[in-house]
Amino acid sequence: MLSGKVAMITGASSGIGAAAARLFAEEGAAVVLMARREDRLKEIADQIVANGGRALAAPGDVVFAEDVRRVVEAALERFGRLDVAFNNAGWGTVGTDLHETDDAVFEQVMDVNVRGTWNCLRHQLPAMFPSGEGAVVNTASTAGVVATVAGAPYVAAKHAVIGMTKAAAAQYGDRGIRVNSLVVGSTRTELIDGALETHPHLQEVFVSRQIQKRMAAPEEVAHAALWLSSPRASFVTGAAMAVDGGRTAV
Repeated sequence: MLSGKVAMITGASSGIGAAAARLFAEEGAAVVLMARREDRLKEIADQIVANGGRALAAPGDVVFAEDVRRVVEAALERFGRLDVAFNNAGWGTVGTDLHETDDAVFEQVMDVNVRGTWNCLRHQLPAMFPSGEGAVVNTASTAGVVATVAGAPYVAAKHAVIGMTKAAAAQYGDRGIRVNSLVVGSTRTELIDGALETHPHLQEVFVSRQIQKRMAAPEEVAHAALWLSSPRASFVTGAAMAVDGGRTAV
C-alpha cells in the first residue's frame, strides 16, 4: 500500500507509533522514526532493516521545532523525499479535576500534542511540495470529540489537533496533500498502562461507553493510519476518522 513511499512517524518508540513503523515498512515504505528514546528507536529500526525493510532512527522531541526540522532534513537526505507523515506523538493525564491541575501539566500536554503537531506540519508540508502530493495523519482521540475521563488539558489539546488537521487539509488540498486525523479510543499503550497503574478503576471506565467492550491493540490503530496514508484513501481529507470501538457513535 505504500510501495516506494517515504514515511515519517513520530512517537515511534512504542505503542501505536512502533506498530505503524513495522506495518508501514512491511507495506513498502521507507520509514523515518522519531521519538525521544534513541535506544528503543534504534532497536525498532534495526528490526525493520533485518527483515528487509528500510528504516532510519532519528531521535528527537516534537516539542522542539529544531528537532523536527532536523528529522525532516534527515529523511530528505537519506531517502530523497517525504510522502507520508504520521504525527502520533502525544501525552496526557487522567483523574485530575481542572482546578487541581498544575500549570506545568497543562503546558506539557499542550506542548506535546498541539505544539508538537504544529512543529511537524510546519516542516513536513513543505517537504511534500516538490512531488505535488502527500498524506498526513495526525493522532487525535475520542477526547478530541467529546469530554472523556482524560484531563481537561488533554481534551482541549486533542480538539485543537482535529481543528488544525481541518485547517491544514483546507489550505493544502490544492497542492495535492491530504491531511486527516484519527479519533483513537482506548488503546493498550504505555500512556494507558501508566494511567491504569495509578487508577486501576479506569480499566472498566475506559471501555464502558464503547460498543466494543475492549481496548484496541496498537496494530489496529496503525492499520487505520496506513489506509489514510495510502492511495486507497485518495478522496479522504479533512476527516476525523473514528477508531474507537464505537465510543463516539453512542
